[in-house]
Amino acid sequence: MEPWRGRVSRRDALKWLGAAAGGAAFGGWFDASSSAALAQERADAKAIEPFTGPGPNPHWNSIGPYISEPEKAPLILLTDRPVQLETPRSYFRTAFTPNDAFYVRWHLPEIPKRVDLVDWKLKIEGNVNKPLALSLSELMEKFKPVSVAAVNQCSGNSRSRFQPRVPGGQWGNGAMGNAMWTGVRLRELLDATGVKAGSVEVQFQGLETGPGPKGLGSNVFLKSLKLTDSVLDEAVVAYLMNGEPLPMLNGFPVRIVVPGYFATYWMKCLTWIRVLSAPDENFWMKTGYRMPDKPRGNTTPEEVKAGGVKTVPITRMPVRSFLVSPDGSLKIPAGMNVTLRGIAFSGYGRVVKVETSEDGAKTWREAELGEDLGAYSFRTWEAKWMPKTPGNYTVEVRATDEKGNVQTDEGVWNPGGYLWNKIEKQDIVVGKAS
Repeated sequence: MEPWRGRVSRRDALKWLGAAAGGAAFGGWFDASSSAALAQERADAKAIEPFTGPGPNPHWNSIGPYISEPEKAPLILLTDRPVQLETPRSYFRTAFTPNDAFYVRWHLPEIPKRVDLVDWKLKIEGNVNKPLALSLSELMEKFKPVSVAAVNQCSGNSRSRFQPRVPGGQWGNGAMGNAMWTGVRLRELLDATGVKAGSVEVQFQGLETGPGPKGLGSNVFLKSLKLTDSVLDEAVVAYLMNGEPLPMLNGFPVRIVVPGYFATYWMKCLTWIRVLSAPDENFWMKTGYRMPDKPRGNTTPEEVKAGGVKTVPITRMPVRSFLVSPDGSLKIPAGMNVTLRGIAFSGYGRVVKVETSEDGAKTWREAELGEDLGAYSFRTWEAKWMPKTPGNYTVEVRATDEKGNVQTDEGVWNPGGYLWNKIEKQDIVVGKAS
């Protein structure tokens, strides 16, 4: 894990806890769906050009109105219950995603609207010798703070690209974000409890509740990782996000950060950590968030219908890259020098190369990479381009990570709508300069 040069000190982090002694509840927010003003705002919000399918979503983002929720800039509404909000394309111009623009994804309809830090405790229990119940101030005062830059990406990001279409939130590309997370190493917390012999998994639970898929006993959201998984050595229980307290909608007061893994494991409003002596077979592990046990998680509707497709839990994110600007909304004059800019990342390690093509992938040009902020962070890139003649161009971008994983131009299909990482393409019109 790499230190953040601008890491928030323990003293700075404690400043915003001062009012806790008086019983204040931090991170409180009101229910926008019950606010007459915001209800009218939603009704008046202008959606981007719609599409109805059955083809793939042709837009970079999903389809929906822009709405304002507490602590948030206007984001794209996917669903109300549970709350799902997508980040617009323009916020990905920099390596770190602003907290107020960070996407939101919950699984159950009853989500916490306030947390009183006088009462709240992080409970670490189960098959351990010394169960703990730690306040937020104890987490910050008793344990060494560490920081890591890491991408949080919804497992269903880009699901609206799948063909044939699959059920689930029809995300565009904006169900992701990158932040500098500061907190306590998960391993340090587990060591403090004394994990007993025979333990096999560690389970996470937050404060969201409510009916999930009918009849499947999923009224709480639970996720687990094997104690032998090396990702636990990098995982952090984070109380700061880009140097500030987490927004309520992104998991205040703490969330688990699992660098390189999809966000399904990044439990928000984390309140229970349980060490298990048997495999976790709750709905969200045994049935939900699973992919075919095949290369790239790829199968076909016919194979699924026939049955017998073995599945495994989804884990690491495949390598991806995006062109953020230009976005194709404006015509570019022929002969003008243009800078292509974007981001890239991988759950398998550092992005070491980004390439662009404007001739149908016949030739590729290597882009200039931005600062290396860590193995699991967004990495910015840019490339110069001067289209000499008017016409319709398609700019393509692909990334390579340090493990040799390279994006391909082949899509993926599975019934969950996971692991999309096909080469991104942007149509750009070049016009006459006079």
